[in-house]
Amino acid sequence: MLKTELLEIIANGENSGIEFKRDDIRPEQLAKEVVAMANFQGGRVLLGIEDDGTISGVQREDLEEWVMNVFQNKIHPMMLPFYEEVKLDNGKSVAVISFSIGISKPYVVRHSGKEEIYIRVGTTSRLATREQQMRLFELGGMLHTEVMPVPRTDISCLDDARLMNYIRDILRDPDVPRSPEEWQARLLGLGFLTEAAGNICCTIAGLVLFGKNPRRYLKQAGLRVMVFNGDDKEYQAALDDIIDGPMVGRWDLDNGDKRLVDGGIVERFMEAITPFISQESGEVNTTELRRETHWFYSLEAVREALINALAHRDWTRFVEIEVSGYVNRLAVTSPGSLPNSMTIEKMKAGQRSPRNTIIMEVLRDYGYVDYRGMGVRTKIVPLTRALSGKDPVFTLADDHLTTILYR
Repeated sequence: MLKTELLEIIANGENSGIEFKRDDIRPEQLAKEVVAMANFQGGRVLLGIEDDGTISGVQREDLEEWVMNVFQNKIHPMMLPFYEEVKLDNGKSVAVISFSIGISKPYVVRHSGKEEIYIRVGTTSRLATREQQMRLFELGGMLHTEVMPVPRTDISCLDDARLMNYIRDILRDPDVPRSPEEWQARLLGLGFLTEAAGNICCTIAGLVLFGKNPRRYLKQAGLRVMVFNGDDKEYQAALDDIIDGPMVGRWDLDNGDKRLVDGGIVERFMEAITPFISQESGEVNTTELRRETHWFYSLEAVREALINALAHRDWTRFVEIEVSGYVNRLAVTSPGSLPNSMTIEKMKAGQRSPRNTIIMEVLRDYGYVDYRGMGVRTKIVPLTRALSGKDPVFTLADDHLTTILYR
C-alpha cells in the first residue's frame, strides 16, 4: 500500500470496512473486529492508529507474528489475512491487516471457552442476534432454512391433489403412496415434512410449494404486487394485492399435452399483472380477427424474474417478495442478499448458487426452471434488451436483491 493511499484512508476515518486500533490491544479485541467485518463484506484493521485518527505508530515487537497467532488461535474457521507495514515520513509505521469477505460464515471469536459471533454495524462491531446468526449460517451454506419446521402445521396443510399430481404425473413415479402412513414417509423423505419436538410438521419448502394457504402459517410466504401510475410510490396505487397459495400449479398431462388445471403463485401473478404490462393496439390481426396486444416487457423475462425471487429468496427475512410496477419500469424485490461469494457479475455471467435446493429442484421438475438454471443470462438480460433496447438492472443491498426491467 502506498503512503498516500494509507493517509487518505486515515483521513476518511472509520467505516463499516475500516477499523483503527492501537497495537497494544488484547488478542480477542483484534479477533472481534476481524470476525465482524469478515461476516459482513471484509475490510481492513489498521494497527498503530488511535480512534480519532491520530497516528501513534507500531510499538509491539514481532507484530506480524502476533497478528498471525491471533488469526490462528482466536478466529474460526481459519482465515488468511494480508499483512503489511507502511512507514510514514515521520518515521512511524502503521500495520495494515486486509481480508476479504468470508466464504465460510459465520466466523466466530474463540475466547475463554466460548465462541461468539460478531457483525459489523456502521463503525461498530456487535454481538449478532439470534436472527442475524441464522442469516449468517444460511449465507455460509450451513443452515438450509427451507427444511426448517413451520409451527402449527401438519400434513393436512398441504394440497393432496397437488401432491398427487406431482408424484404421479410430474415425476411419473410408479410407486404412488396409497396409505396415510406411506404418504407421510414419502413426504418426510422428500423434505416436505419434518419431525420437530415429537410432531410431524411441514417444512418451509413443503408449505410454500404445496400448501393450501401458506401465509396463514408463514407470513413471509406469497408476494405483494403493486402498480403505480407514476415513477415512484408516492402515486396512488392502481393495484395493491397479496397473492397467496402454493408455488406450483396443478397440471393435466393425460393426453400428452400439459394443460393447467389450477394455477399456482406464478400463474396467479401473471394473470394479475398482465393488464398493467400490456395494451391492445388499434390494429386488427386480419388472420385471427382480433386486436394485437402490445407488451411493455418480455413476458418470459417477467416470469423468470419472479421465479428467481421465489426460488432464491432468504426465508430468514420476515417480509414477502414485492413486485412494483411503474410507468417506466417493473421491479421485483427478493428478500435477502446473494449467498456467500456470489456477486451480480457472477450471476449475470451464468454462475449458479442455489439457496433453496429443494424448492429449486421441484420448480425444475415442473419446468418453471430449465435444467441449466441460467435464467438471468439466457432470458432476463437478452429478452429485455431485445424488446426495449435497455439492459435490466440488478441492485443489491444487505437485505434484498432487486431486478429492474425497463420499458
